Amino acid sequence: MNEYFLLPLASLPFPNINPILVQIGPLAVHWYGIGYIVGILFAWWYAKRLSANPKLWPDGVLPMKPEDLDDFIVWAAIGVVLGGRTGYVLFYDLARYIAHPLDIFAVWQGGMSFHGGLLGVILAMTLFSIKRGIRTWSLFDVVAAGVPVGLGLVRVANFINSELWGRPTDVPWAIEFPNGGPFTRHPTQLYEALLEGLVLFVVLRILTHSRFKLKTPRFVGGAFICGYGLSRIFVEFFREPDQQLGYLLGTNWLTMGMILSTPMVLAGIWAMATAKPVTQAQPRAT
Repeated sequence: MNEYFLLPLASLPFPNINPILVQIGPLAVHWYGIGYIVGILFAWWYAKRLSANPKLWPDGVLPMKPEDLDDFIVWAAIGVVLGGRTGYVLFYDLARYIAHPLDIFAVWQGGMSFHGGLLGVILAMTLFSIKRGIRTWSLFDVVAAGVPVGLGLVRVANFINSELWGRPTDVPWAIEFPNGGPFTRHPTQLYEALLEGLVLFVVLRILTHSRFKLKTPRFVGGAFICGYGLSRIFVEFFREPDQQLGYLLGTNWLTMGMILSTPMVLAGIWAMATAKPVTQAQPRAT
């Protein structure tokens, strides 16, 4: 640890944006919450546009009705919140919540896991698609295509909140976070916003509109899962591990984020490798 004190002051100033966008009495609207809301609404709007474009689907047959996605947004929001919170409790700070179980419901204190949220949404999509007679993988594909925008916004909100910062470094773009000690650190929230947000969205956009991969169920969804997993594993090499966990298995590099993301990469590769084009559109169940 002593060598960290030799690092220079921040090369770039921390912007000190107020984490609260609007506050009326005890009611506070945080950028973090806005990121989730805008991300869910964008994914809903984008999925409706994809599912309504006959050029993107086998034989021009649309995979679902617009009202299906109108109804699914409620399922998605519940899956994200319940899954994200449950995942954080189980994967990242179980001992604390066992000791203080009521804190599980204090979501305003923060603590959401992407991996848990993903599992929650997958469960919601599976149940919803069965209920509506929609091809499950096609629903996953159209939803996954718009998710990176929300991921990017939430990571920017993490940066505004001065949380989930990176390891000490002296790179020219390092930042001294107000609660990160007297060190200049990697702004890993912005790394993730770029990779999980902008880059992944562009890649999926190419797959849907240039490569027409929505005609190959589960390819786009697999690309999303694999792309997120690879991005997260890469950034974890620069990100400070959660204080209550630290590095795992006696290493100075392995983190919980890496462990949880590795199965995602494998699952995404499997999904893309085994995806087959639909040569004749199957009518949706009624």
